[in-house]
Amino acid sequence: MFQKYEGNPIFGNAATGTLFDVYLTAQNEGLRMDLSTRKNDSVAVSFSEDGIRWTEPATTLGPDAGTGWEDAVNRNCVLKVGGVWRMWYTGQAHGNSWIGVAESADGVTFRRVTDSPVLSPEAPFEGASVMNPCVLYEDGLYKMWYSAGETYEPNVLCYAESADGIRWTKSPRNPILEKNPAKEYEQNRIGGCQVLRHPTLGYLVFYIGYRDINTACICAAASADGVSGFRRCRDNPLVAPTPGDWDADSCYKPSAVYDGTRELWRIWYNGRAGGMEYIGLAQKQGDFENDDFE
Repeated sequence: MFQKYEGNPIFGNAATGTLFDVYLTAQNEGLRMDLSTRKNDSVAVSFSEDGIRWTEPATTLGPDAGTGWEDAVNRNCVLKVGGVWRMWYTGQAHGNSWIGVAESADGVTFRRVTDSPVLSPEAPFEGASVMNPCVLYEDGLYKMWYSAGETYEPNVLCYAESADGIRWTKSPRNPILEKNPAKEYEQNRIGGCQVLRHPTLGYLVFYIGYRDINTACICAAASADGVSGFRRCRDNPLVAPTPGDWDADSCYKPSAVYDGTRELWRIWYNGRAGGMEYIGLAQKQGDFENDDFE
């Protein structure tokens, strides 16, 4: 079972305002956190050696109202491929969301690759928005998992592939993962995922499960190929709101890193109580096993 870090929240306060939808990656014996900031409708990066103490966020990409679809930018992921940093991010305007791409030589200062979105809502189940991209690069192929549906909170998880990270082909299987009304923790909808390769399970998907539109928790599922045959973790929800605490209302958008040396899973997430959201940490000793999933 995951246990919340006793010093939560580890990042964010009244001065920073709401911080949300983090994306963690291991880097140079430490950790990189890409995150969204409500205060300036931008995405930023912070660094840490221990996952608890973080550097002051540096803005990596801000909004560009001139494009017509980026009044705010948020919900991004960052990946280094062949010496170039690439960012896929969510642009929001007029009640809709799209996904764009940017590049960087240093991993901090990004520039847009295209003026237009690389992914837009098209199918009926995608509704008004596609958002929360999570991209892996495997065997010369970019693989993207993303949320789709309503703009306030998305409804389903979908999948797309690309040879260059710009032109994407959506899977005919979409949506690949939907709510399970039989599960109390996700009877309303699901969204906001991070996908990781796992040596025995195939792909691990950490995602948000919504009991109702305002109450969210963190869940996991496993899939051999990442697009079908999902099995939910028997311990779901992995992280849930704590009444009376800083995350009393919801626990959103998980980002997980496994420390093989210590055999330790860590999940960073944004918790909400009232109108403010900050970043917290939860940990679990030992790896996931096949029998952990139904």
